[in-house]
Amino acid sequence: MQVNVLLFATLKDIAGSNKVSLLLPEENATVDDIRRGLIDLHPAIERNVQAAIASVNREFARGDSVVLDGDEVAFFPPVSGGSSESPEKPEIYRLPNTPIDHDEIIATITTPATGAVCLFSGMVRGETQREGHLPQTMRLEYEAYEPMAIVKMQQVAAEIRERWPLVLGIAIAQRIGLLKVGQNTVLIACSAAHRDDGCFEAARYGIDRLKEIVPVWKKEIGLDGERWIEGGYLPSVEDNHT
Repeated sequence: MQVNVLLFATLKDIAGSNKVSLLLPEENATVDDIRRGLIDLHPAIERNVQAAIASVNREFARGDSVVLDGDEVAFFPPVSGGSSESPEKPEIYRLPNTPIDHDEIIATITTPATGAVCLFSGMVRGETQREGHLPQTMRLEYEAYEPMAIVKMQQVAAEIRERWPLVLGIAIAQRIGLLKVGQNTVLIACSAAHRDDGCFEAARYGIDRLKEIVPVWKKEIGLDGERWIEGGYLPSVEDNHT
């Protein structure tokens, strides 16, 4: 059985490619079998691939998850569009490589019933006093496992609706590509009829959850070098939306 494996961020750099083709000796191999195959092919990848998150067909997978011929398998480090058709509860999911238009986003998730919009906007920071980061950053490079990222953005929106049913519109946008200091990197916006209908809490949940389960990574680039920033949250199959 031949399997094409997608690699992202640090894993891609070590392997020298974002896609690796593996020939497995038997059918119904597991995710762990594929990990071992990657290590045999690229020994330097062992530490990173052992710590990596796996997905099969754009859902998180365990080591013993069976992989069938034709499945899409991906490995990526912990995570550091489309839109809905409902005019009453609009949703936006985007991975733009151009600046995010805040006014356009707000207008898109505003309905006749909207009386409040809470928006979180992340920025490229030039100075960081935090362990594991470059002290001075010139720019950031964002990379995404794009098909899965959109699916997981939709999952974040569904979780928001389960927790805050009075929320009307939801927008999730994450920039990809190279960004300079001061540029917007990510946007989460939630609209509601009133400010006390959960839009503040939903926007905060949205950005926190995005950083947990949406497969997007950033590389800090500065005068002292560059490095991929990996998160500490390890999603599991329990983080799949059912």
